[in-house]
Amino acid sequence: MSTRHILLGLLAGGPSHGYDLKRRHDERFPQARPLAYGQVYTTLQRLVRDGLAEVDGTEADSGPERTMYRSTDEGARELAKWAGEITAPAPFVTNEIFAKLVVSILSDGDPAAYLRAQRAAHMARMRELTAVKTAPGADLSTVLAADYALNHLDADLRWMNTTAARLTTLTAEVDAA
Repeated sequence: MSTRHILLGLLAGGPSHGYDLKRRHDERFPQARPLAYGQVYTTLQRLVRDGLAEVDGTEADSGPERTMYRSTDEGARELAKWAGEITAPAPFVTNEIFAKLVVSILSDGDPAAYLRAQRAAHMARMRELTAVKTAPGADLSTVLAADYALNHLDADLRWMNTTAARLTTLTAEVDAA
């Protein structure tokens, strides 16, 4: 996910300071990794440097003075371009679970036990996400983010089940290579 574009999107609603942008990011993208304040301010400085945002004064509401930022016309064009681009499916699939499975075979580990433990971890995370999305008062952003994660975890589980059924053949191929 592009932090610079997300911040430009949040600035599209009007001038904001870094603290407010971080808070709004964490609210709008509830299942994403929260932004660090340092990341927000570093990204804002780069947006200003690149002409995509500019300082829009300062604000001091019963606290320290805060620099306000706003998107420039160039920033709005950059955001529209980025938002309209199709996200290409990943050309390479990096699958840490598969890598650990192969390493388990190579090191005379127990790949079947690893798959069982990994499935259990996925199921636990799915239960957590289901609780989040069905909690009273869960907003649509939270539900959609949880659904996205649940679908990916479900795909992993289906892959793990298929792999478990083929584990004998995989082990023979890995050992033969």
